[in-house]
Amino acid sequence: MVSYESTRVNGGYCQLVKTPPVLVSPEGEHQAENPYFCRWRKAKMKHLVIVLTIFAALTAMAQQAPVKSPLLDHLAGKWLLQGTVGKQPVTHDFNAEWVLQHHYLRFHEVSREKNDNGEPQYEATVFIGWNEKTKQYACVWMDVYGGATSESIGLAAPKENELAFVFTDEHGETSFTNTFIYDPKTNTWENRLDNVVKGVAKPFARFSLTKQ
Repeated sequence: MVSYESTRVNGGYCQLVKTPPVLVSPEGEHQAENPYFCRWRKAKMKHLVIVLTIFAALTAMAQQAPVKSPLLDHLAGKWLLQGTVGKQPVTHDFNAEWVLQHHYLRFHEVSREKNDNGEPQYEATVFIGWNEKTKQYACVWMDVYGGATSESIGLAAPKENELAFVFTDEHGETSFTNTFIYDPKTNTWENRLDNVVKGVAKPFARFSLTKQ
């Protein structure tokens, strides 16, 4: 006798299918397998394969290889930053290290000068990474002035001994540049910061970095 079964799937039922009994020998062994399968099982397996394929593709897209940059390697370490902001002399401690599985170089910059509350007059934490798709360096600059905007992100084209970060305003116009220049002969860095007004650069700060 042929029986009919229905199977509940995600709150509903799959189509009724014929389910003939399975023949069993006196010893308890199956002599023939049921040739009919509920359609939801095939659909579910197909859905699972699709989901796993998409997940694998997204994972591959999301996982970029750790950054390999000899230039950023030169910036890693502890440095003494000295120079001027406007005409005011300043001294900052600058500590850079690879973080997040070598995907970003993070540096912490803090001034030795104090404000009226005894806190550092200036402090910043900056992440520098590499975008393999656009072939650019990118930095996210967070400091005591606050206010995360589009101008908190700078982009730099790869150059042999230079990181020239360009920051743009909400209109896409260059508003600020921050350029790190490495001297391999002395193992020192020069840091030039400029305000840009209508395409014209105006010096904001000039620093030198020496290894500690």
